[in-house]
Amino acid sequence: MNFTQFLLILRARYKIILGTLIVVVATTVTITQLLPKTYTATTSLVLNYKGVDPVTGLTLPSQLMPGYMATQIDILNSQTVALKVVDDLKLADSPVVKQQFQDATGGQGSIREWLGTLISQNLDVEPSTSSSVLAVNYKATDPQFAATMANAFSNAYLSTATQLKVEPSKQAADYFTAQIKVLRDNFEAAQRKLSKYQQENNIDDPDGRLGVETARLNELSSQLVQIQGAAIDANSRLRATQSDASVAPDVMNNGLIQNLKGNLLAAEAKFAEVSSRLSPNHPQYQSAKAEVDKLRANLNSQVAQASAGISSNAHIQQQREAEIKAALAAQRTKVMDLNLARDELKLLQNEVEAAQRAYEAATTRYTQTNMEARSTQSDIAILNPAVPPMSPTGPKVLLLTLLSIFLGSMLGLGLGLIAEIIDRRVRSTKDLIDVLNVPVLGVVSRNPPDRMRLGFSRPALPRGPRALKPT
Repeated sequence: MNFTQFLLILRARYKIILGTLIVVVATTVTITQLLPKTYTATTSLVLNYKGVDPVTGLTLPSQLMPGYMATQIDILNSQTVALKVVDDLKLADSPVVKQQFQDATGGQGSIREWLGTLISQNLDVEPSTSSSVLAVNYKATDPQFAATMANAFSNAYLSTATQLKVEPSKQAADYFTAQIKVLRDNFEAAQRKLSKYQQENNIDDPDGRLGVETARLNELSSQLVQIQGAAIDANSRLRATQSDASVAPDVMNNGLIQNLKGNLLAAEAKFAEVSSRLSPNHPQYQSAKAEVDKLRANLNSQVAQASAGISSNAHIQQQREAEIKAALAAQRTKVMDLNLARDELKLLQNEVEAAQRAYEAATTRYTQTNMEARSTQSDIAILNPAVPPMSPTGPKVLLLTLLSIFLGSMLGLGLGLIAEIIDRRVRSTKDLIDVLNVPVLGVVSRNPPDRMRLGFSRPALPRGPRALKPT
């Protein structure tokens, strides 16, 4: 079928096409006039994309996610928000609604769930393409009811969004409350353990006390070295006196007056040496001074007393050496005990500090979480509340009429083509050639030319498969 044949079919079947178009358009206009008018009320919401919590000042990474806007739309369309609208407006308490529920469901199920599903069907949430504004649209036959429902859905959404943000914080606050009690008990137990250890070991300043005891240990070590040198000297003199007192240097120097003077000079020299090295309270200093005083007072004493003095001095040096060794060993043990006590004390102090840090961190987090749990601030605000619309938004007569014209035209064309297929007619010479596959010798016009009607004869047609029209 070429375009000419198509136009011929349209001209032949124009009544079917035009009738179908008129019927479709008339039916559409009639139905449109019979449909009730619908009004759409819109509430504009602004979603805060700053990502900062208004209470704590912390960054909220969830608001920076690409799916944040889609999540808010899903919340708006959720059954939870619809049920909250039902409760806020007390729709389930209306006798008319109860009767409608009874007629629709026979009393089966929950009227709240039925109402929530019913009112959600007329809700349409439209996000802005270039901003963080949400348009909450609600359609109804009553403009006042449409505005009321749009505002009710917006308020229910704000309440639900705040609850979804606050509820986890409440649960976290309850958890931190229990944890803070445990951490506080641990902190107090660590403090009691530290105090008890300090009292039992009489430790106030372990580092300072350890320094004093270490200095004392070093001092005893120095004294031991000095006493050991003096004891070696005294023992050597004692051995010389015990082997042969007559030839012992000490006895020979203490024989006669010269010997006594020599001994006195030696004692004074020794005393001068000791006084230059030691303090007056030092035992060697006092011993040397006593020896000088004794030699001066007993210048005429017997020579045997010199040997006795040497023996006594050696015994004293040995005794002092043993005492200092014992004191040094005791001091070393004391210093080691102090080191262990200091290490144990540091461990206890570290436990106290760790328990205190954990307790303070939990307390800080609890304070922040408790503020979040008590906060009614929201990152969503109503930009423009819905007002009753002045003009209806549906049904759209012009749009439906244009669609009916298009659909009626398509339907008319289809019916015309179907009628042509059922009752096929010869519309042109092309139809004879295609259908009968015979040559066309001539075409008889429905309205012949004027000269043929006046009696002019038709000219002879040439032979052949091709037909010529009369001229």
